[in-house]
Amino acid sequence: MARRPLVAANWKMNGLKASIAELEKIIAGARSLAAVDLVVCPPATLIASFAAKAQGTRIAIGGQDCHAEAAGAYTGDISAEMLRDAGAAVVIVGHSERRRYHGETDAAVRAKAIAARRAGLLAIVCIGETRAERDGGHTRDVLRRQLDGSLPDDGEAIAIAYEPVWAIGTGLTPTRDDVGETHAFIRARLASRFAETGRNARILYGGSVKPGNAKGLLTAQDVDGALVGGASLDADQFLAIASVYRSS
Repeated sequence: MARRPLVAANWKMNGLKASIAELEKIIAGARSLAAVDLVVCPPATLIASFAAKAQGTRIAIGGQDCHAEAAGAYTGDISAEMLRDAGAAVVIVGHSERRRYHGETDAAVRAKAIAARRAGLLAIVCIGETRAERDGGHTRDVLRRQLDGSLPDDGEAIAIAYEPVWAIGTGLTPTRDDVGETHAFIRARLASRFAETGRNARILYGGSVKPGNAKGLLTAQDVDGALVGGASLDADQFLAIASVYRSS
């Protein structure tokens, strides 16, 4: 069975009430993109209003992080169940910015992925190497460690987002061949561990994806979509990236 592409927008710490206008443009543009699943992950303050606006459309709404516990004395945190209650269907876990700025370990990311499934959410689990790790020839070692440590035991209800840390927000991207080889490595690792579930899991590419480079990157081997950062804040750019998968 062919894997259905997924293109997700990670708005990070951007967006106010007026940003719903961009969501409305994405909803309108998505009508001609029946061959791809589309997700918008706004800041937590906008999830409920975005979910209400997107109800009955082709756009799913997601969160950018969740706590591993369902409830408790965790000031400032949001559980996967709260995201689901607000209307989210997806959550990003383990983004490199969470790993870097909040010290999240592979074990913490795994716990969040398990929490996402508990709440009925698809977890987009992020992995990726730094420039120093890449230059040192350690990319595969890093990805192997992150995959082994960050994923639940059975691999259900997850997608993987490979985001080379050195490419996020820098305008730099690996070559198409590099992306294909890395995704093939990830696919083999998933298939070895999870068998058919691993062969069917979607692997997204992220890291300075733009309309100008989307076709080359997203049609590489074993690339099943994209996790889009800065470009996703503009509806036209996000839709242009997703249109790589426009039905003929």
